[in-house]
Amino acid sequence: MADTLIESVSDTAFWIAHYRAIETKRRDALFRDPLAGVLAGDRGEKIARAMPMSFWTSWSVVMRTCIIDDFIRSAIAEGVDTVLNLGAGLDTRPYRMDLPPSLVWFEADYPRLIEYKAERLAGETPRCRLERMKLDLSDAVERRPMLAGIDARGTKIVVLTEGVVPYLSEAEVGSLAADLRTMDHVRYWIAEYLAPEIVKYRNRGLMRRSLQNAPFKFETADWLGFFRRHGWCSKEIRYLVEEAERFNRPIQLPPILRVLLTIRGVWSSPEKREAYRKLAGYAMLERAV
Repeated sequence: MADTLIESVSDTAFWIAHYRAIETKRRDALFRDPLAGVLAGDRGEKIARAMPMSFWTSWSVVMRTCIIDDFIRSAIAEGVDTVLNLGAGLDTRPYRMDLPPSLVWFEADYPRLIEYKAERLAGETPRCRLERMKLDLSDAVERRPMLAGIDARGTKIVVLTEGVVPYLSEAEVGSLAADLRTMDHVRYWIAEYLAPEIVKYRNRGLMRRSLQNAPFKFETADWLGFFRRHGWCSKEIRYLVEEAERFNRPIQLPPILRVLLTIRGVWSSPEKREAYRKLAGYAMLERAV
């Protein structure tokens, strides 16, 4: 059963890596991640087959990957010399992206994932300077000295929390936001944007049962307001639907659902149609003035 395949949040990394591997095999792939399949293994495929809404997950993983890749490239173009990937999972950007050799890339995640990843990629060479750290991101006592150490080493830092914020409580996200604010050299923070409707859908029905061991906890009704209150504002938000239009990669809906959404769209107001286009995406955050 799906509810036994994902035993913790860490297992979602295998699920996501599987879809990056699938994208890599496409003739018209929007990115190439040849190590994704190595990391996802059979476990990633088994999880993907058992989970509902695969059409949404596969599409959203591709779109979010493209958005974050572009954010990273733009940050480096602005002089960022350090990337701090918190909750790095099975991400392989240090190996697959065209990065300056002088760039320092830190990956932090649970010990089990860090050990697994290091073992699987032992024979691979990253394109920048890569360091890995074992960390429970929700443990503020453990997190703060690590952040202080990285802040002392970097001059312009971009923090990445891909697929992390939704699994933390509002108190935990607020604590993390405060800690990142104490880092003098952090220039940007890349984090996902989710409208309340997405969180509510994710936490009900079959999806909720399938992910009962990795539930979404961050359920603020005012995403922008929450981060602004904690010292961060949006420099740019790029939405999944708009990204898909840019790449001509629309979500492949089941026929019945496509018809229902088409009918609903006809009767929806322009405001509701625009809101649908902005249900999910990724934001480049910077310090609020």
